Amino acid sequence: MIEQAHRLNTVEEYYFSRKLAEVRAMMADGKPVINIGIGSPDMSPSPEVLKALTSAVYEENAHQYQSYQGIPELREAASGFYRRFFHVELDPTSEILPLMGSKEGIMHISMAFLNKGDEVLIPNPGYPTYTSVTNLVEAIPRYYDLNAEGNWLPDLEQLQKEDLSKVKLMWLSYPHMPTGAKASKEDFKKIIDFAREYNILLINDNPYSFVLNHEPVSILEVEGAREVALELNSLSKSFNMAGWRVGFVMGSAKYLSSILKVKSNMDSGMFYGIQKGAVKALELSSQWYANLNRVYKERRELVYELANSLGCVCDREAVGMFVWAKIPEGASGAEAFADEVLYTKNIFITPGTVFGSNGEGYVRFSLCVNADTLEEAISRCSDKDIAV
Repeated sequence: MIEQAHRLNTVEEYYFSRKLAEVRAMMADGKPVINIGIGSPDMSPSPEVLKALTSAVYEENAHQYQSYQGIPELREAASGFYRRFFHVELDPTSEILPLMGSKEGIMHISMAFLNKGDEVLIPNPGYPTYTSVTNLVEAIPRYYDLNAEGNWLPDLEQLQKEDLSKVKLMWLSYPHMPTGAKASKEDFKKIIDFAREYNILLINDNPYSFVLNHEPVSILEVEGAREVALELNSLSKSFNMAGWRVGFVMGSAKYLSSILKVKSNMDSGMFYGIQKGAVKALELSSQWYANLNRVYKERRELVYELANSLGCVCDREAVGMFVWAKIPEGASGAEAFADEVLYTKNIFITPGTVFGSNGEGYVRFSLCVNADTLEEAISRCSDKDIAV
């Protein structure tokens, strides 16, 4: 056997890849498992988006290689989207780079800016991919604590007491995944000032702005942000297009040109039909978000009821497509609690420890489950016999 690269010794199989294999095995054995752990939207994209996709496949040159930077209409639509909802002006020719999902962007950005031994500030709890990609490019993860007492925002005063001389990147994610916490423009301003002082490149990963959130905010709205900040966004969550793999990185043309050097060596452009569908999605009226959130609001109330039946306490101020909940007092830990729910109730929820050590004591419920299924889950938990 050829030995794997040493860099893979620092990366574990993604938790959901491993756990979902177990869930599938349980289902194959006849167990009626309800999956409330994964944030994969279960509703369809807008009919207008589907029509744009299907019509595009008949256009001339639709099946040829496409530009690494996306078709002009897609970049213009993304620019218009940011102007309309965030009041941010972006040059579609140089300040917007389409991606095959923002997960791709995490790798491209890391490859573009990190050298071996550079340090990266990563939220704890936070999206696990920030850590795995940092390890893959042989940089060093440096975790900064987020907690309920601090509203899940970075403690900049504490960070300033540390040696930050080797830190080059800092990952943010607001609205925050997994907790649903929000950051205001004032919060972003403080973080931008911090990044400028220590010469750190910020990246705000921002796919949840329009899910159950009445005040969407972009870090690029803040004066001076483009000097030190990029923003990732995605059509996966707000447009029910997770499998389409459409995202963007936005910010200074200088930063994006470095990312393009990586991207242009990694793919040969996004399929034309997907790009045309994405254009239509970005042009949808506010009614689209209102209709989507009406469904998510109903589901969230049911998840609150489910969490309560399990003895969990939810943060009802949080936004996004998840519910972050504190497990019952006396429970033996997040993973043990989630496994107990899985094995006794056939309900899969995500332990908070998947997202870092500060996720201990919490679990995450997804809203990507229809109301009937959530009501079935509630009925299974009505006897409250989960061990703690």
